[in-house]
Amino acid sequence: DCSIQRRHQKVLEEAPAPGMTAERRRAMGDAALSAARAVGYTGAGTVEFIAEGGDFFFMEMNTRLQVEHPVTEMITGLDLVEWQLRVAAGEKLPRSQADLSIQGHAIEARIYAEDPDRDYLPSIGTLTHLRQPAASEHIRIDTGVREGDAISPFYDPMIAKLIVWGPDRDSAARRMAQALDAWEIVGVATNLGLLRQIVAAPAFLDAALDTGFIARHIHPIPDDPASHATALIAAALAVLTGGAETEPADPWSVTDAFRLNGTGHQTLLLGASETVTPVHAVHAASGRYYRLTIGDRTVAAHATATGVSIDGVRHTISVIRRGDSVTAISRGRARGFTLIDPLAPPNAHGMGSDRVAAPIPACVTHVMVKPGDSVTKGTPLIVLEAMKMEITLPAPRDGVIATIRCAVGDMVEEGTDLIQFEA
Repeated sequence: DCSIQRRHQKVLEEAPAPGMTAERRRAMGDAALSAARAVGYTGAGTVEFIAEGGDFFFMEMNTRLQVEHPVTEMITGLDLVEWQLRVAAGEKLPRSQADLSIQGHAIEARIYAEDPDRDYLPSIGTLTHLRQPAASEHIRIDTGVREGDAISPFYDPMIAKLIVWGPDRDSAARRMAQALDAWEIVGVATNLGLLRQIVAAPAFLDAALDTGFIARHIHPIPDDPASHATALIAAALAVLTGGAETEPADPWSVTDAFRLNGTGHQTLLLGASETVTPVHAVHAASGRYYRLTIGDRTVAAHATATGVSIDGVRHTISVIRRGDSVTAISRGRARGFTLIDPLAPPNAHGMGSDRVAAPIPACVTHVMVKPGDSVTKGTPLIVLEAMKMEITLPAPRDGVIATIRCAVGDMVEEGTDLIQFEA
């Protein structure tokens, strides 16, 4: 079953298909064999059907293995890639249909570098931090990237496939949720949050699946203030304690706000989205203990081997710092912060609504306006294509097009000005 999709692309797959009767499985198998025989096809292949009510309808045949072939392998114990190669080499199938059986249930999740909050826009960047759940007999990870690799605009943005097995569907779903919580990815936006929402949704656990599942059941979740505060404290501790020691001890490299007379204190500015939060820190007499004041709340906090302790309560959380970027990850959810230098000059923010810029590296496929055209807010201006997706850029406001700085066929980088409005 591949019903859970976004933009007509599969997100989760599972086998055996929930609600599939033995009679329907045989009928679909017979129909697939008939299609292959009709064209004289020999080799690995996948026939897809659309099911509605008690009927099913042929959709397409792919003359290859599909991305979701691991779920079949997990419930049958077979290696379909090996079989594909053996058949291509002229060998016969090593086992007959009568020798095959289904054991348990398998679910596959496609982990993508994309931003569900921006209509699944692909995310371009470098995987500065990548941690995966431990592979085992019942947890399989198929991937072609490593930490430090770049997600480019030239290929599909899939980072990995996570496949789990359980003796039944409920146990497989629980194992999938646990495995998703173990992922840590920094450097690009991902769909990990979306996947966690799906596998925890009551409708998914009840196997009420169809292609409109995400639109109906998955909605943005407001950030939990308590979890955000924990992440902020963990990020602040990472800045306060990171890189403070050298060998031999160098007092000029210590960043704990030491004072010869009195208690050392300092204020950090941590930005997240459009909010900048001051964190006032007072260093304890010894060790990595701090008294942190955020707004009207003061806590005693220190870093632990697995996260942070806040007023004596331990929280499991990972913190990854790359320069001024700090990411706190808890149960697979990443919250990013930026350490702000109050003495740094302000950034130039560009022309705002007077320009239209490329949100990601892409190819220009359509330019639907020309200089001098009057447009209203929301009018489609340019269509870009990247990673098998079309992205339509609308007018940010009412106005007159002054300049078009691209043409059909151009490859443009992220942030490139494409259209300028008259002031």
